[in-house]
Amino acid sequence: MKKKKHTIVNIKLDPEEQELLESVERGEWKTTDNIEEETTFAKEAAANFIRKDERITLRLSSGDLDRLKQKAAYKGLPYQTFIASVLHEYAAGHFIEVDSIK
Repeated sequence: MKKKKHTIVNIKLDPEEQELLESVERGEWKTTDNIEEETTFAKEAAANFIRKDERITLRLSSGDLDRLKQKAAYKGLPYQTFIASVLHEYAAGHFIEVDSIK
């Protein structure tokens, strides 16, 4: 069976993610014998990790909401999902704060 080579474009990886990508590209990863069991386990773990169990009410300016809706539409996402994703990325530390650039 031929291995597919996937190319990741325009994604900023942190050093750990970059090392993982390079490791995969060097062929250092092996397929597990029980892939279905491992896949099921990983899906359940991911679902439990990202479970949304809190609800918030948020007031935004209509202009900000319109721009968020436009960006969500461009990405093909519902705007509430897009907003949750942006907040998650920020909370996980994937955005650079303007103060740290100066």
